[in-house]
Amino acid sequence: MALIVQKYGGSSVADAERIRTVAQRIAATRDKGDQVVVVVSAMGDTTDKLINLARQLSRQPDMRELDRLLSTGEIVSSTLLAMALHGMGYGAISLTGAQAGIRTDSTYSRARIQRIESQRVVRELEKGNIVIVAGFQGITEEMDVTTLGRGGSDTTAVALAASLGAEICQIYTDVDGVYTADPSLIPEAQTLSEIGYEEMLELASYGAKVVHPRAVELGELFNIPILVASSFTGSSGTLIHGGVSMEVRNKVRSIAHDFDVAKITVVGIPDHPGIAVAIFQPLSQADISIDTIVQNASINNITDLTFTVAESQLARAMEVVKPIAESIGARECASDSKLGKISIIGTGMQNVPGYAARMFWALSEQGINIQLITTSEIRITCIIDEARVEGAVRALHRAFELEIAE
Repeated sequence: MALIVQKYGGSSVADAERIRTVAQRIAATRDKGDQVVVVVSAMGDTTDKLINLARQLSRQPDMRELDRLLSTGEIVSSTLLAMALHGMGYGAISLTGAQAGIRTDSTYSRARIQRIESQRVVRELEKGNIVIVAGFQGITEEMDVTTLGRGGSDTTAVALAASLGAEICQIYTDVDGVYTADPSLIPEAQTLSEIGYEEMLELASYGAKVVHPRAVELGELFNIPILVASSFTGSSGTLIHGGVSMEVRNKVRSIAHDFDVAKITVVGIPDHPGIAVAIFQPLSQADISIDTIVQNASINNITDLTFTVAESQLARAMEVVKPIAESIGARECASDSKLGKISIIGTGMQNVPGYAARMFWALSEQGINIQLITTSEIRITCIIDEARVEGAVRALHRAFELEIAE
């Protein structure tokens, strides 16, 4: 008898009929003799509706109260799913994140799991119950409810799988698995049967929305295989794990893209020690994440510094950077919000030359100008005009022959 953790996203539990379908899938797993722990997201777009409701009452809702409000979405879907299973004759119990023992720090809206006290979950499993946990949430040492940020239910599921020693964590969503590119842009995109943690982490971090990066990090840390599959079809999905075969390591695996990119350039900075920390430390304190950073070579002890942030954080970042730029004697501070990024990802790039050249050739053939480039051992990312991102995805998918099935 195996212990399996399953996670169902918001689209999978969007209404009563879909909840009933999910219950049938869970029951089929239980009928095989396996113990099942289920993590659920809020129904459909419930979280967005709750945020909008809060903002009708307050332009800047108190973060503690907002987290308590948002946590109710997952509680609703977990209780309804337990009711559906009861109606089918199965023992099931729903638990909040707090009842499941998920302890977090006190960073509201983006809390991180510190530990899981899983005794209650284990007791319920020993009673023969299917345990349904409200995802996306936990509780602090002061007993305050926190949420884990968007995609937090993925993190909840993998963290529970690690804590309980589960055989696998199955993440069910509205797509058949991990693709070679976004299938809404590339109809001929192929589903990958398997992918390594390292490649999946790069994909998730650079635009692929199928699984949250924090969940992948936990999977790799605790060596928990993660299956990503559709709750609407019988597809076999994509297995994320550490033992990917040698043959699939010799090519680009997937193309990731992201439209949520903005660029800030501080022009004419006096080039001396301490300038970078003067700019980036306040941004960090303002909880603004920086992606690509490029500093031009100094001429006459004057340089330019360019970096990217999420477009959603641009206004706040400019509020922080503009007074700093003035105080350090920079000439001006400029921004561009109409950008996107395109990435090729694959372990084959580690030791084989030619991938960068082929990428740049494919983009140049389409007349796409590259503004910034950033790399890792298994990724090359180009910052380009937002309007050219879709064309870039298509060009790169063809250039690396990803339409050919594995």
